[in-house]
Amino acid sequence: MKKALSVLMTSALTVGMLAACGPQDEETSTSPASGNGGEKPEKLVVWEDKDKGPALDYAIKSFEKEHGIKIEYKEVETTKIQEQLALDGPAGTAPDVVTIPHDNIGPAVTKGLLAELTTLSDATSRFSESSVDAMTFDGKLYGLPKATETPVFIYNKALMPEAPATMDELKAFATDFTKGGNYGFLALLDNYYFAHGFLNGYGGYVFGEKDGSFDTADLGINSAEAVEAVDYINTWYKDKLLPNGIIGENGGSALDGLFNEGKVASVMNGPWAFQGYTAAGIEIGAAPMPKLPNGEPVKTFMGVKGWNVTSFSTNKEWAEKFIDHITSDENAKKRFELTQEIPPNTALLEDPIIKDNELASAVAVQSQDAVPMPSIPEMSEVWAPMQSAIQTVITGKADSKKALDQARGTIEENIKANHGGK
Repeated sequence: MKKALSVLMTSALTVGMLAACGPQDEETSTSPASGNGGEKPEKLVVWEDKDKGPALDYAIKSFEKEHGIKIEYKEVETTKIQEQLALDGPAGTAPDVVTIPHDNIGPAVTKGLLAELTTLSDATSRFSESSVDAMTFDGKLYGLPKATETPVFIYNKALMPEAPATMDELKAFATDFTKGGNYGFLALLDNYYFAHGFLNGYGGYVFGEKDGSFDTADLGINSAEAVEAVDYINTWYKDKLLPNGIIGENGGSALDGLFNEGKVASVMNGPWAFQGYTAAGIEIGAAPMPKLPNGEPVKTFMGVKGWNVTSFSTNKEWAEKFIDHITSDENAKKRFELTQEIPPNTALLEDPIIKDNELASAVAVQSQDAVPMPSIPEMSEVWAPMQSAIQTVITGKADSKKALDQARGTIEENIKANHGGK
């Protein structure tokens, strides 16, 4: 998900389709398959995430056995699905089901690529509220969540015996530890993806809400609470606990390098970093982010991957049945076993497979306080101005109020120019 690590890192892969026929069964041979009034299909076509196909096999087998519908899937890079769907849809070769990051939902719906889910309101109760919110656009449900990612507190157990409960405790540790090229804590707090957790924890926000939808005219990025949060972030730089050199596009590489060299006791990073840190020989621990000085949690941005029905499917009701099936607690648990993707199914929080896994549990618990990234197209106008504003503050070129006011002005102008905003 790394939308935030330089405004969404992406990669490209070519996608294709597979075709085959499957058995029919007598039980539902005349059942309607979609809102189009079609018959039960012989097959459904699914685009799964790259290198995640084996995790789908388990759920497919039970669905095929129960319903007699063949499921064909193709692994596709999720960052390319919208582009390919826009081509394959009009050509009549689009899949029934796709998986995309939740912040792609708004743009995809705007382009007419996804169908609203109309039969799954009861199914949403098994997921965290925030993950369901992430699947919602303009008050309508467009997917069921399958996996969640959010930054957490990661620490080197050889340098830090246990995770601190508060940022005040962490700052005290860092003050003693940071010297001679070693750091007690590092985070890319000039990057709005990571800084947002602090701003939101203090009461700042990106867009307000109106009638169940984001109100792009209501920007909270320069509120008094947001200014207070950036002032707090800046204390870490003023006190020389976070180096000014670890900012910008190369900040992530510098942070990871220092942590892998054993020079950093703890970092704020996402589950995508677990494997690299472990491969470097670091025994890592993980925990939810320590509480802010105001007693509130760091309300990190959360990314959610979900299962979505395409607007081109002629088998929408059966496609909904399929995504209901593959996101059940049982199938979500199996998927975690195979992929280590953290499911947002609330029942699994207490399951030993998650609860006894320190890294997975940290992500699952942090996700309860996390905020889904706004999935509307206007969000694309927020990243660069906010990163510039925070960098301006921490490099001493402007105070927080002035920098955030300027960022708001830029965001408003860009929304108006590029999205017809007011």
